[in-house]
Amino acid sequence: MGWWPFTRRSRRTSVGRTLIVRAKFDSAQTNADNRRHWANADHLSADAAANPEVRRILRNRSRYEVANNSYARGIVLTLANDVVGTGPKLQMLTEDGQTNRQVEAAFAAWARAVDLPGKLRTMRMARAQDGEAFAVLFSNDELDSPVKLDLKLIEADQVATPSAQIRPAPNVVDGIVFDAFGNPLEYHLLKSHPGAGGGAGSLAFERVPAHSVIHWFRTDRPGQRRGLPDLLPALPLFGHLRRYTLAVILAAESAANVAVLMKTGAPAGGEAAEVEPMTEMEFAPNMAVFTPEGWEPSQIKAEQPATTYDMFKREILNEIARCLNMPYNIAACNSSGYNYASGRLDHQTYFKSIRVEQSHLEAVVLDRILDAWLAEALRVLGATSEDGFAAAHQWFWDGHEHVDPAKEATAQEKRLRNNTTTLAAEYARQGKDWETELRQRAKETALMNELGLSAAQAAPKAPASKDGNRKDEENDRAAA
Repeated sequence: MGWWPFTRRSRRTSVGRTLIVRAKFDSAQTNADNRRHWANADHLSADAAANPEVRRILRNRSRYEVANNSYARGIVLTLANDVVGTGPKLQMLTEDGQTNRQVEAAFAAWARAVDLPGKLRTMRMARAQDGEAFAVLFSNDELDSPVKLDLKLIEADQVATPSAQIRPAPNVVDGIVFDAFGNPLEYHLLKSHPGAGGGAGSLAFERVPAHSVIHWFRTDRPGQRRGLPDLLPALPLFGHLRRYTLAVILAAESAANVAVLMKTGAPAGGEAAEVEPMTEMEFAPNMAVFTPEGWEPSQIKAEQPATTYDMFKREILNEIARCLNMPYNIAACNSSGYNYASGRLDHQTYFKSIRVEQSHLEAVVLDRILDAWLAEALRVLGATSEDGFAAAHQWFWDGHEHVDPAKEATAQEKRLRNNTTTLAAEYARQGKDWETELRQRAKETALMNELGLSAAQAAPKAPASKDGNRKDEENDRAAA
């Protein structure tokens, strides 16, 4: 079959016979039942499908949901906090240990000065709702740091090429100029945000070389050069969730607003008293009321929320979180329906997704920042590249707390005893540098020996329960 576009073709053989080749796939058939479902399927390229107008609409709608939907805002915040946390920690891997510690300390001080963790979290939130995040590297003379490198975050709307000034070219994709091999050469940054109301002045832009711009987005298709919101598949579901919740509230309010409903079983013109339809009467507290003859009071039975209300919201929220590889209990911030095993199983997929994102963040954002920082640090300190400032390094992220610390400690002890892990790997699970931790532990041990304290005496004691206070006191006296 190969690339042949038809489902049936004829081929004449060498002996003159004609063979009919039938190749059918159910998903390739179009009929009355599925015609409307596949109506919007197209063959556009990645850049054509995500053209500037489409991306603008998706950004606006995604931002609207994140701004007005509590679940959307919580999911985006949680994702940023889990991916970035308190920020990455740098560990240099050169052979000069003292130089490594000096570089690590200097980079940590600079990261605090520019609020690198906060900017990374903002970039992750922008990628979730806008589809991409941009940062421009520049020199900030007002920065309280010897290294004046700084990051300026740019919204995706501001990276664009005004069509009124430059005719679109094959190597230009909405504000980004590429070379023949697909490498970015320069970015066109509008001097004012399109939504700032600058009028004609909003068309003014500046050309920024690619080495000064960081562009972080997820590539879903080959050839894709601008990002789409991570929340894209879930945007209609957020609308369903909000509309259903409002409909349930309105139905419940409508039923509650009618205190008493008068009804009669008598036929029209029967022996029931004449009452004007839809007549209203106010009630005062502790009032005795006599109903008209033939009429009986009743109350409207509230049908909302229905018993399936929680189930519906759970299923919708679970479907929303799936496109982010996020388990339901994290998206809903509710683990009431989980047990220990299911919670651990769901989190394994989520934590693996987080590690993949952190690795991508290191390659696209952090390594670029570190290269620029090292280049300026070398110039500021008057050093040369032979002075030990090599680029060999690794990044540490915040560790994830175990649900059962006692079980994790036991497993860790067994792994170390069986030589199936290393101290470096175990400390890395907690987001810590093993060399730093061991040096700190050596200081503590030396001080305990100097003071004549044992490890048991120096260790902090866990608070005892009220029922166990007497037993703990007896154990302490026995140990003394």
